[in-house]
Amino acid sequence: MLLYYILSAIAGAIVALAAYIIIRKASLKGRRDAIIEKAELEAENIKQQKILQAKEKFIQLKSEHEDYVNSKNKQLADKENALRQKESQLGQLSGELGRKQHELDSAKGQVRSQMEKLERKQEECDKLLAQTNKQLETIAGMTAAEAKNMLVENLKAEARTEAQAYINDTMDDARLNAAKEAKRIVINTIQRTATETAIENAVTTFPIENDEIKGRIIGREGRNIRALEAATGVEIVVDDTPDAIMLSAFDPVRREVARLALHQLVIDGRIHPARIEEVVAKVSRQLEDEILETGKRTCIDLGIHGLNIELVKLIGRMKYRSSYGQNLLQHSREVANIAAIMASELGLNPKIAKRAGLLHDIGKVSDEDPDLPHALLGAKLAEQYKERPEIVNAIGSHHEEMEMTSTISPIVLVADAISGARPGARREVIESYIKRLKGMEDLAASYPGVTKSYAIQAGRELRVIVGAEQVSDDDAGRLSADIAQRIQDEMTYPGQVKITVIRETRSVAYAK
Repeated sequence: MLLYYILSAIAGAIVALAAYIIIRKASLKGRRDAIIEKAELEAENIKQQKILQAKEKFIQLKSEHEDYVNSKNKQLADKENALRQKESQLGQLSGELGRKQHELDSAKGQVRSQMEKLERKQEECDKLLAQTNKQLETIAGMTAAEAKNMLVENLKAEARTEAQAYINDTMDDARLNAAKEAKRIVINTIQRTATETAIENAVTTFPIENDEIKGRIIGREGRNIRALEAATGVEIVVDDTPDAIMLSAFDPVRREVARLALHQLVIDGRIHPARIEEVVAKVSRQLEDEILETGKRTCIDLGIHGLNIELVKLIGRMKYRSSYGQNLLQHSREVANIAAIMASELGLNPKIAKRAGLLHDIGKVSDEDPDLPHALLGAKLAEQYKERPEIVNAIGSHHEEMEMTSTISPIVLVADAISGARPGARREVIESYIKRLKGMEDLAASYPGVTKSYAIQAGRELRVIVGAEQVSDDDAGRLSADIAQRIQDEMTYPGQVKITVIRETRSVAYAK
């Protein structure tokens, strides 16, 4: 019975479970159908919305396209109208060109007709001129070419005489107006510039107290002198001159190093090759410092500032250089002062003139590019150390080796000539001096009509005596100008040379 109940319960549970499953499936199917139906409705709505949006977008794009097409059509219509206008204008221009061409052809015909008439007239004139020339040749008794040459020669002589008279008048006026002012400026400049005249040479005398010191300087078998000569590059001459040793070298810096080294060695008393080399090296350094200090002191004395340190060193080295016996530093200071005074008198900048005058000879103390003329080398150095262009030009052109482009340049040239040409400033080797004077006399004697020529006033004046029969007064003026120009172009000389042409007539008779 219990088994029956259990089986009945199990069967009931199974029936109940099956009923639940069936009911559950029916419920789920109903919900699923509802969800599907809802989804289909939503999908249909979305589809309708997208269709509407697509239609609106299509309508918008169609409208924009139509606007774009209309715009392009309008532009094309405008271009067509413009082209039609251009075609119309070109048609009008073509018509005008046709008319102009017709007028030009007509004018050419008229010109050809006129040219033909002129050619016929020219032929008639040539015939008449030939007949006239023949008649004139018959009357005058000479050909047309001979008459033409005679006329040309007469006109040349007349023109030469008139030109020389005009030149003389112009030169006289220039002398009257310029001589006073030029002399005033130069004399005033020289008077306001006071410098001493320093004479340098190639030998320095070193005094010694006695022959014992001379022997110590010579050393055993001359080893001390050889060491000193090798260290300084100076030739040491020991002869029978009492209480003196000669130091010979063309480089004043080397002579000064040797002199100072000998002085210290004699005072110290220790004289041997090692000590000599040590003292020479020390003195060389001291001299370099002294050179720099000399350059700085010179710039301060002249009121020149802002120079490159290398230029200051070159200025200091000028103290130990000479030109024709004239100390180069004193010469440069003198040129600087003269140039500044002359620039002030002429209304120019005296500071620039003074700076250019001080630096004008720096090429002489530089060891760079020795084959280059010192004026051009100085200009190169000034340009290298950033000096102003007018100063560079004044340095390079003070011997006329560079074209003058600045108003300061001729002032520096004149100041250099004044400093070097004044009496006592320089000395020349007697052979070159005589050769220069003889060259001037020979140059003057090479001209026809010159009977004698004399160089006087230490070569500052050349007197030329000409024959009165061969040279006229006008020719004498031209001759002096020609000789002056040749001397200026072909010869080298300090200052200026005055050429005086003397023409005189002498009548001689004898009483018997």
